[in-house]
Amino acid sequence: MKSFNPPERTLMGPGPSNLDPRVLAALSRPIVGHLDPAFAAMMEELKELLRYAFRTDNALTYPVSAPGSAGMETCFVNLVEPGDKVIVCRNGVFGGRMIENANRYGAQTVIVEDDWGMPVDPQKLEDALKANPDTKIVAFVQAETSTGAESDTKALAEIAHRHGALVIVDAVTALGGTPVLVDEWGVDAIYSGSQKCLSCVPGLSPVSFGERAIAKLQARETPVPSWFLDLNLVLAYWNAEGGKRTYHHTAPVNSLYALHESLLLLQAEGLENAWARHKALHEKLAAGLRKLGLEFVVPAGARLPQLNAVKVPAGVDETAVRTKLLKDYNLEIGAGLGPLAGKVWRIGLMGYTCRQENVLFCLAALADVLSSRDTRS
Repeated sequence: MKSFNPPERTLMGPGPSNLDPRVLAALSRPIVGHLDPAFAAMMEELKELLRYAFRTDNALTYPVSAPGSAGMETCFVNLVEPGDKVIVCRNGVFGGRMIENANRYGAQTVIVEDDWGMPVDPQKLEDALKANPDTKIVAFVQAETSTGAESDTKALAEIAHRHGALVIVDAVTALGGTPVLVDEWGVDAIYSGSQKCLSCVPGLSPVSFGERAIAKLQARETPVPSWFLDLNLVLAYWNAEGGKRTYHHTAPVNSLYALHESLLLLQAEGLENAWARHKALHEKLAAGLRKLGLEFVVPAGARLPQLNAVKVPAGVDETAVRTKLLKDYNLEIGAGLGPLAGKVWRIGLMGYTCRQENVLFCLAALADVLSSRDTRS
């Protein structure tokens, strides 16, 4: 065996995205202890940068030392108590994972279903809440990574609050690529991931909790059933009261350097400019995909700019196309999940990957590969 040297890929799947050279450089900086005063100062900056990204003043905003799935679980394990009625809106894979979390923590789970490729229907949520007036929490995915559909977080949160329910939002693929306005929309708990539009390494999950969510946590009648994800414990490490931090776990120091750097880059570009860049380059990509005869799964107006799901044309071998793109062009695109497996490709346009040269490269590579006999089924 010898040292591992990975190939250089253009990552245009559903994540991770490519890293800016500054983020790569941040990973190689000298490691310090996770209780070092210098690291503690960086942690405070990191929380402020995350508040900027989430558009929130929530004090309880920090990165969980684990991937987006742990961010999801952090929200559910802290806010759901046995017997709570929880409405989960499912329009793809990750709504399904929310249901799994709610069920595992003893919720009475009510499911609002929408077709894969469609956004969550606000009227269906309204009807479900009228039928279940004792609902404590509504949970949904803003940016459904399995389909590329974006739901109207503002409208859904307003409906939930009108019926007295808290809101948990999955923004794993949304944050940094499309508007996420936590305070303006009144989102109570939200989680994201580091490896998509933030263009950081995988393995961190930014989360933010508002005052209503904290009040529910503080009023729990049962202990939080996860030691590692219990906010009451982890915040003794992330919050510096009197300049002191209580040891909770060994934080992924260098990964947090990288997240800090990626958020500095986002701040320097400006959130609105980042959203506009993703939208403009999505439109260029979409126009090129249409010229290749490819059809979108999600109707116009509900499409995520950073995650483009297109249907595999008849007579084309879905796996052969992805394999040839990877082998001949070092270009990664994603496969479908669940009922869309084998039927769609998911083309990511996230963060540092979201550049014009990558759009042109992807379209040229697809044109070549789709014309090849090797990709015919």
